Amino acid sequence: MKKTRALNEKGQQKVKKICRAAARVFYRIGYLTANLDDIAAEAKMSKGGIYHYFSSKDEILFFVLDNYMGLVLGALEPQLKELPPGEPKIEFIIKRHLELYANHKEESKTLLHDSNCLSSKYRKRIAHKEREYLRIVVNAISEYKWGKDGIKREEVTALAFLLFGMCNWCYNWYDPKGPIDVNAISRIIWTVFMKGISGYPEDGITKKN
Repeated sequence: MKKTRALNEKGQQKVKKICRAAARVFYRIGYLTANLDDIAAEAKMSKGGIYHYFSSKDEILFFVLDNYMGLVLGALEPQLKELPPGEPKIEFIIKRHLELYANHKEESKTLLHDSNCLSSKYRKRIAHKEREYLRIVVNAISEYKWGKDGIKREEVTALAFLLFGMCNWCYNWYDPKGPIDVNAISRIIWTVFMKGISGYPEDGITKKN
């Protein structure tokens, strides 16, 4: 941030306000189209007020995505350790992922669409957190059926990306205020994913003949 000193509570609230406003703007019109005037108007602040806390739009985007990835990672690993391996962990991950989307749809869409717009130094930091999330999900899927000596890790990683695709695509059509609540949609995804994964060969698809 532009200000290197620790912010007081009022300053922290201002930063959160700016980031929430920016997320809404990025959600509506995209990062590349948005400018600081748009963010200032959405936050009901002057552009000078924005510059007091942030030096650029790039920095604001980073804070929006970094805070969101903080929520995504959060206490996920300790929470998973409290669950038995296998289906309960996968079900928990799906439901948690969709609940985060439902409560933070602006940040979620911005992560999927605009993270590549970040400058290199910021993109690397977000990518590191995304890899951490992938690692956690891969481990949970691997525990479901194959354990340590099962199929190749790259196959489990492919399954994890397929699961992310099912969950992340929801932002294109799912309305948290619609007739299907987040619990129902998470159960639908879990059922479709698990019914398919249950028939996956024990030694993998890409095994050598």
